[in-house]
Amino acid sequence: MNNCTFSTVKKARALWQLMRLEHGLMLIIAILIGAMIAGKGIPSPEKLLFAFLAALFLEAATFALNDYFDLEVDKKNRRMDRPLVRGDLQPATAVLIYFVLLPAGIAASLMVNMTCFAIAVVNAVVATLYDVKFKEIKVISNFYIAFAMAIPFVFGATAVSTAIPSIIYFIAFIAFLSGVAREIMKDVQDMEGDVARKTRSFPMYLGRRGANTVAAIFYIVAVTLSFVPFAISIDAAYHFDPVY
Repeated sequence: MNNCTFSTVKKARALWQLMRLEHGLMLIIAILIGAMIAGKGIPSPEKLLFAFLAALFLEAATFALNDYFDLEVDKKNRRMDRPLVRGDLQPATAVLIYFVLLPAGIAASLMVNMTCFAIAVVNAVVATLYDVKFKEIKVISNFYIAFAMAIPFVFGATAVSTAIPSIIYFIAFIAFLSGVAREIMKDVQDMEGDVARKTRSFPMYLGRRGANTVAAIFYIVAVTLSFVPFAISIDAAYHFDPVY
């Protein structure tokens, strides 16, 4: 591998890491699930293409902005998994990605329908506020990230149907509960760093044991609720359906 090829691969890897494109792929899967349930089958690619692009662009933009504002903290924590910390990319690159991809994502959502456009605008505003201001308020941060895990199911359903099945909201709620639990458990792991930064998180209020208990409750409720559509006729298509 010559130097030019190595440099290109290194830059591509850094961009992938900055934009967390693996998260974008997970969003696409969630959108596809929502669309398949609402559309009762595999929707035409044309309907989903702009929905996928909207999610991917918005996700990449807000993660790039996140790393820009986290740069000094990440340097102190020696986060060598962050391309800005390693120096593989300049901070200005992260800002450029944000200002290019955020409008592109919103524009792509407008090509789907007005409801998806509204969802995209709200998410773009909230994600930006999170990156700039609210990230250090961990309790708010936990619920925002959980919301970001849940909304793609609704976004996908909205992309293909004006009538959103109740099961979509149910699945989104389960994803939200699981997301809150995961974020609380991550806060427990990061408790020492949060103490140093004087960041108030669930473990700071409840202690390690209390926070773990709350996370476990959220997980248990999420798992329990996942059986409800099978046992109770929330949606006839899934009632006592072994495929579900």
